[in-house]
Amino acid sequence: MRIIRTRDVIAAMLVCASALATNVARAGDSLPSWNEGAAKKSIVEFVTNVTKVGSSDFVPVSERIATFDNDGTLWAEQPLYFQLVFALARVKALAPQHPEWKDKEPFASLLKGDLKGALAGGEPAIFQIVAATHTGMTTDEFETTVTEWIATAKHPKTKRLYTEMVYQPMLELLAYLRANGFKTFIVSGGGIEFMRPWAEKVYGIPPEQIIGSSGKLKLEMVGSIPVLMKLPEINFIDDKAGKPVGIQQHIGRRPLAAFGNSDGDLQMLQWTAAGSGPRFCLYVHHTDAAREWAYDRKSHIGQLDKGLDEAAAKGWTVVSMKDDWKTIFPAGKR
Repeated sequence: MRIIRTRDVIAAMLVCASALATNVARAGDSLPSWNEGAAKKSIVEFVTNVTKVGSSDFVPVSERIATFDNDGTLWAEQPLYFQLVFALARVKALAPQHPEWKDKEPFASLLKGDLKGALAGGEPAIFQIVAATHTGMTTDEFETTVTEWIATAKHPKTKRLYTEMVYQPMLELLAYLRANGFKTFIVSGGGIEFMRPWAEKVYGIPPEQIIGSSGKLKLEMVGSIPVLMKLPEINFIDDKAGKPVGIQQHIGRRPLAAFGNSDGDLQMLQWTAAGSGPRFCLYVHHTDAAREWAYDRKSHIGQLDKGLDEAAAKGWTVVSMKDDWKTIFPAGKR
């Protein structure tokens, strides 16, 4: 008969306890790319409070809605919005079919490489570019075009694929929320048809949970086959005051949590914060010129001015990329 010594039992218990503690620690850190601090703490405390049965802040799973802006919140947006980069690439690809563009603005400037001159026309010029590159085709054809472009197109500065210009800490946040019963939505000023082909693969957010700006569609018959044609007419602009409208029309529930990075997201965060019970609002503040970009109040893209003031006044969480994130992009390359 083997005699088990007390010290052996104690040693075995200590080993097991140590292993258990390590596993718990690993399992408990769902946000490993976030530095310990006020921002990470506020996220974890909010999620814990609204998901703990018996808590005064408990919220049923059916009401756990989280909305995220895309440009500048889930992926980068400098030096140009990536959808605009796509549109500019399409102008060059389509130019042989449009010889008149050589003498017609904003296309003439674009074909000469003069982006500043092309965009000098402001919103009307941008609309012309988008109309020429996003319409006159079926939704299936557009999806194929976007899918092919985004599979190979790379950022001019980092040389990364645009789908690798996503923020690792935000990918972790999306997964953390979903693991705790939240349904995550994109609510972006970007085009809904532009985001849908790749967002599920990149973010885990399916097409039906994406809200964005849209053009009008028309059902047509091509032979005996019905298709949806993209028309050169605006249907809905999902930006600023349009975001709460889009949320109501598409979701029908006020978000429990909202995440943005610019004044274009301010109304979405205000709408979320105005709901009864616990609410959570977070701004991603671009403060890291070394690993990404640093910009806010005076930026020509992703301006964060009124939003910073509102966040300070209302006690919303403001994430400093420089201070709160261990890494910016996936794979630890930057």
